[in-house]
Amino acid sequence: MSIVSLIKTIQDIMRKDVGVDGDAQRISQMVWLIFLKIFDDMEQEWSLTITGYKSPLQGRFRWSGWARNPEGMTGEELIDFVNNDLFPALKRLATAAGVSPRGKVVGSVFEDAYNYMKSGTLLRQVINTIEADVDFNKQSNRHLFNDIYEKILADLQSAGNAGEYYTPRAVTQFMVDILDPQLGETLLDPACGTGGFLTCAIEHLKRQEKNPDDRQTLQAGIHGVEKKPLPHMLAITNMMLHGIDVPTNIRHDNTLARQLQSYTPKDRVDIVVTNPPFGGMEEDGIESNFLKKYQTRETADLFMALIMHLLKQDTGRAAVVLPDGFLFGEGVKTTLKRELLEEFNLHTIVRLPKGVFSPYTGIATNILFFEKGGPTGDIWFFQHPYPAGYKSYSRSKPLTIAEFDREKAWWGGRERQDRKTGEHAWKISAGELVERNYNLDCKNPHEEIVNHRDPAELMAEYQEIVRQLEAAQAALKLELMAALGGKG
Repeated sequence: MSIVSLIKTIQDIMRKDVGVDGDAQRISQMVWLIFLKIFDDMEQEWSLTITGYKSPLQGRFRWSGWARNPEGMTGEELIDFVNNDLFPALKRLATAAGVSPRGKVVGSVFEDAYNYMKSGTLLRQVINTIEADVDFNKQSNRHLFNDIYEKILADLQSAGNAGEYYTPRAVTQFMVDILDPQLGETLLDPACGTGGFLTCAIEHLKRQEKNPDDRQTLQAGIHGVEKKPLPHMLAITNMMLHGIDVPTNIRHDNTLARQLQSYTPKDRVDIVVTNPPFGGMEEDGIESNFLKKYQTRETADLFMALIMHLLKQDTGRAAVVLPDGFLFGEGVKTTLKRELLEEFNLHTIVRLPKGVFSPYTGIATNILFFEKGGPTGDIWFFQHPYPAGYKSYSRSKPLTIAEFDREKAWWGGRERQDRKTGEHAWKISAGELVERNYNLDCKNPHEEIVNHRDPAELMAEYQEIVRQLEAAQAALKLELMAALGGKG
C-alpha cells in the first residue's frame, strides 16, 4: 500500500469514530499509534544489538503485547485498556524515579497525548492497518517515514496549523550546509517543531563519522526544544529514524519559559539554526523572564534575544529565519539589531522571495547569518531570485535545494572570501545602517526600479484616455447610423 493510501485508509476509519473531531485530532491519534509501532520495531533491533537490553515498558504495554495480534483486544475491552492502563503507564514514565533514558523519551512523548477514539472496533481496524503495512525494521520502510512525515504535514496544513512548525526542506538544508556543523560541536534549535533542521544536521554530521564512538558524540551534540505535543512527538520519531536511538536532548518544553539570566556558560552552544515562530504573541508573564530592554510579547523578538545570549563567545554562529518586519521594525527590534551590529558579526542576509513558505504563509522572509564576537563591518545581502518563468512558489512548484547553488557558489567558503557584488548581491556598511536607525530592510540596488509616477498625473492620464474612448465610440455610432440610413 502506498503512503498516501495508508494514511487515507487510517483517516477514513477514524472519520467513523464519534470521538475524533477534525483533522488535527485524527493526525494526533495516528501519530501516537505510529510512534508506538516504530518504538516496538526498534526495540526488536536493540534486543539483538545491545547486550542485556531491557525494555522500559512492561510486556503488556509494548505494541507487540497488546496490538500486534490482529485477533487481539477489541471493542470496549481495547478502549478500557488504552484509556485506563496504557496511557497512565506511559505518562508516568516522564516523572517516575529510576526510569531509563529510553523510558523518559516515551514518557515525554505521551505527557500531553490523548486517545480520542471511542470505538474499540474502529481502533482495532486502525491498529491492524498500521501493523500490516508498516515495518520499520526494514531499512526501506524507515525511509518511508519521510513520506509519512511529509503527508502528515500536508494534512496538518489543511487543518490550518502546520505553518507554526514547518520549514521547507530546501531552506533547512541550505542553512545547515552553510553553517557546516562539525562533530563535537553543540547545535540547538530552540523551536524545533518536527525536527527538520535537526535531521538535516544529523545527516550532515553522519558523513564525518569514522568510528562507532562518533555516533555518541553526534547524539550528545544535537539539542532541540518544542513546546507543542504533536510536533514534539513527530520530532522524537524523526530523530529515532535518523539514528538517534535515545533522543533525550529533544525536550518537550517552552524555551522562553526559563529566565534568560539563569543560563550559565555551560548552557551556551556553538550553533543555533532555527525558524522561530513569528507574528504570534506569548502568554502573559513570559516576557518577564527577559531583561527590561528585551521585554515584548512578540515571540520572534524574544527568541532572537535568547539566541544571541546562548551563542558561545568567538565560536558561536547562527542562521535564523525572520520576517521582513524584523528588518525594519522599531522598539525592541531596534535594540536587538543594535546589539547584533555591535556584539556580533551579522555578515550575511539572504532575502527570500514571497511564496517560499506557501501555502503556510505569504510573509516575505530572510535568513540572517551571524557570529558571536563582533562588531559587524559590512553586511552582505543576497536576493534569492525566482527560477525562470516563476512568479511565485506553490505546493506543485516548491523551492528546491538546487536553487541555492547560486548562493553557495558566491558564498566564498567558511571564510567568505572573494565575494563580489552583482545582480543579486550587494553590501552595506554597518555605519550606514546605524545612520538608517538600524533599518536593515535594504533593497537590491541592481534591481530595475519601476517608476509608478504621481497618482494625480496618472488619474489625469486615465481620464484623458476615457474621454478619447468615449469620443471614438460616438464617432463610430454616427458612422454606423449613416451607413444604415443610406441602405434604407
